[in-house]
Order: sequence, then structure tokens, then C-alpha cells
Amino acid sequence: MTDDRMKTSDLDESLMNIKAFAFDVDGVMTDGGILADLSGELYRTFDSKDGFGLRMASMHGYRLGIITGGRSESIRRRFATCGVKAEDVYLGSRDKMEDFRDFCSRHGLAPDEVMFCGDDLPDIPVMVECGCGACPSDAVPEVQEIADHVSHCPGGRGFVRSVIEMVMKLQGKWALDVGQYKRNF
Repeated sequence: MTDDRMKTSDLDESLMNIKAFAFDVDGVMTDGGILADLSGELYRTFDSKDGFGLRMASMHGYRLGIITGGRSESIRRRFATCGVKAEDVYLGSRDKMEDFRDFCSRHGLAPDEVMFCGDDLPDIPVMVECGCGACPSDAVPEVQEIADHVSHCPGGRGFVRSVIEMVMKLQGKWALDVGQYKRNF
């Protein structure tokens, strides 16, 4: 396990192989808070910098996946604006390992080519199987213990951007092409 300031050579080697990112939503993309109205509609708050990180990864050819227990169609809509294809958003996931394997299979990825980001117990099997398991600073202790990387950022507050940027900078890909950004988004 490392934090953002101390990367081991083993972690760096793992990060050099990353070709895709997959994420849980609540507690990773959000701070875990969910608002519900009287009709039962659920609302989440997402960090715009995390969204930009997803767009940067998408523009540079990384595959992006969302594997969440959440069931709201608003999740799929949110991530469509960030370059995540609808078929790569797994809603209502009760077996994240099954969905992770499907994501890898559909894109011809080996599990060690994917960074998975989670924060709670259902995420542990995927975090152990993937190339690099990362979690926000406020993940549950069991997840922090098995994570390859524990960020200094909490969920929903720049965590996603920090891990994408870390991988892309290490791979020499963190650069914005404004023309491409304008065409894609």
C-alpha cells in the first residue's frame, strides 16, 4: 500500500501496464451521500475535476468502466458526458467480479491491465484481481489494507482525477489536446 507521495517501483511497474480504469460510484465518484426526494429519486454530487480526469483518459484511449450497486439511470447519463460508453456502465451490480470479468472480456483486457477503484467490502474481490486496486482516503479499513494505492483524496473530492492523472503522467500521456477535447466533448 502506498499514498500519493510514496510510489514503490512495484506500483510504478503495475501502473505502466494500465490500459483501462473501472470504478465503483458511491464513496469513490461521490462522497457517499445520497439525497432522496419523496418520489424515491436519488441524487448524487460528482466532482467536476473527476469528470475531467475521465475525459482525459477517454481521449487518450483508455477504456472506462463503472461497476456499481447503484441502480439509477442518472448514473449512466452522468458518465456518458465523461466518455464512458453505456454498455460499460454496470448498474445494480451484486457480483462485481462477474461484471469486472465481463468488462475485461469485452475489451480484450487482462485483469492486470485494469485499475479498479473501490471503497467498501463488495469491491475487495475486484481490487485483489485487478492490476492495481486503488481507494480513496476514507475507504473502509478492510479496503485500505488490501489496496495497492491509498490516495490522500477522499471519495468524491478529486480521488478519481488523482489516480487517473497519476497513471497518465507516469505513462507520459497527461497532455490536453484542446482540438480533440472540443471534438469529443
